[in-house]
Amino acid sequence: MRPMSAWRIMHQDPTVVEGRSLDPALVRRVGRFARPYRWQLVGFVAMIAAGAGLALVPPLLFRSIIDSAIPNKDTAQLAVLVGVVIGAALVTAGASLLERHWSSRIGEGLIYDLRCALFDHVQRMPMQFFTRSQTGAIVSRLNNDVIGAQRALTGTLGTVVSNVITLAFTIVAMVALDWRITIVAILLLPLFLIPSKRVGRRLQEMTRDSMQLNAEMNAQMTERFGVAGALLVKLFGDHDRETDEFATKVAAVRDIGIRSAVYQRWFMVMLVLVGAIGTAVVYYLGGMQVIEGNVSIGTLVALAALVTRIYDPLTSLTNARVDVMSAFVSFERVFEVLDSPSPIADTPAAITLTDPVGALRFEHVDFAYPGASEGTIRSLETGGPETDPEHGPPSVLHDIDLDIRPGTTVALVGPSGAGKSTIASLIPRLYDVVDGSVSLDGHDVRDLTQASLRRAIGVVSQDPHLFHATVGENLRYARPDATDADLRAACAAARVLDVVEGLPDGLDTMVGERGYRLSGGEKQRLAIARLLLKDPAVVVLDEATSSLDTENEAAVQAALADALEGRTAVIIAHRLSTVVDADLIVVLEHGRIVQRGTHSELLAQGGLYADLYRVLVGGGDPDSRLVLG
Repeated sequence: MRPMSAWRIMHQDPTVVEGRSLDPALVRRVGRFARPYRWQLVGFVAMIAAGAGLALVPPLLFRSIIDSAIPNKDTAQLAVLVGVVIGAALVTAGASLLERHWSSRIGEGLIYDLRCALFDHVQRMPMQFFTRSQTGAIVSRLNNDVIGAQRALTGTLGTVVSNVITLAFTIVAMVALDWRITIVAILLLPLFLIPSKRVGRRLQEMTRDSMQLNAEMNAQMTERFGVAGALLVKLFGDHDRETDEFATKVAAVRDIGIRSAVYQRWFMVMLVLVGAIGTAVVYYLGGMQVIEGNVSIGTLVALAALVTRIYDPLTSLTNARVDVMSAFVSFERVFEVLDSPSPIADTPAAITLTDPVGALRFEHVDFAYPGASEGTIRSLETGGPETDPEHGPPSVLHDIDLDIRPGTTVALVGPSGAGKSTIASLIPRLYDVVDGSVSLDGHDVRDLTQASLRRAIGVVSQDPHLFHATVGENLRYARPDATDADLRAACAAARVLDVVEGLPDGLDTMVGERGYRLSGGEKQRLAIARLLLKDPAVVVLDEATSSLDTENEAAVQAALADALEGRTAVIIAHRLSTVVDADLIVVLEHGRIVQRGTHSELLAQGGLYADLYRVLVGGGDPDSRLVLG
């Protein structure tokens, strides 16, 4: 009995495939995906067949040794037969090594192909995909489901093929030796199925419970060991309480592990016991045949050696459908992601934007955020209400008409939820308009390649993201070929070089998760340095100074003054004092442009801008509609 059987019975879950049948289209698609490995698959299956066939050689040769070489005292024949047994063992070992070689090449190659395809597809999905999907669920598709798909092709395929070939070869050999004893041996199979079904179901239940508890344990560790989580625990939490909660989960995992181990051992003991019974029955019936002179002693020994080789394959094949169906579920989940269409994609006729100057034009733009069925995968989502299919998602922008000349600075102001950030997100085509158009240098952004469009645009947000990497690596994300001198020049222009040079390892200093080793103002200035390295024609500042103190704001504003020179700038402002010098101020309310003009013109006009300025700068009485965000 091979140890793998207990593991397989424990981990397969029939509930995953209840009421399902294998989709021929899915099988064909898996076949197409595995086509580059077809010759390796042929070699893999051939080595399985060779190993199964060679495993029959020793019992059959032992028969000749017992029946012929020993009684005849033929030492030469004995030496030849023993030599053949040793040779068969060596060839079997070689076949096993080749089988493992091809299996690993196929499996690891398939993992590589699937992971690269998934990563490439996911990173090209639109923003609504990431705003609605759980990060852990996406990562699970790239890890667990990809490995599951690989096991479907090498593990499950290899197991089923090996069992079929081993069973066929062994039964043929046993029938050739004595068909009556072979039938009796097969009739003992129910003694294997009863314990495997009952114990297997219990092991599956414990495995599901263990996986759930492990997920909860991992979730606690992930949340508490992140920088933000660790900080929250230290400031508000109780380390002893955290440890007690964690210990409770770990204890439950421990207890299930103990019960699972005992059940597995009971299962193995029962199988070994039934195997012993089967062997004893063969010896009894075969012994009777030997006594009666119907079979030889060598035949009896060969049958006893072969009988143990039919129980494990027969037991495994009774669960083959569940094995195969469960394995193909992983392929389905992988293909579900690969097949998800992205509503934002380059058209076949998309052109590359060259030498951008930064002329932006919004023509009668209407926009509504995509519904649940657009650019998302329901199984990856965090939940929430579905969009009303009859009415669709509500519009957030209405008839936006705006002309921004190259090199000018335009500020977008208005109450929270007025549509400022939404307008900014349409420029780099993070979303597509519902009606109207957004143009850059006279080209509708939908007619440009996304890569060239986004090369022309630089963004500095309120909370710029830094990877858990060095300062230099974060800066070079904008320009991989930048030299250290280029990085220092950009840092100097962004007023952050003194900060970088004061770090323990300068440009080689790790910034920590999300840049936690840096202050908000330092992260903002590093983001500006990254923008300067990119050298875009259009700059979008999404409330880049709203969360900074006065000192940091002054440093960032000085850095921005250099960064914006000669570039088209779209500024989303929380503090109106930062946009009084803009060439054009656009006032938004409820997704519509309600005013536009310079600071002095808008103050003279009165209306919403004047009210906002009076409340936020002049200290007048606040109005509920004037809350900025």
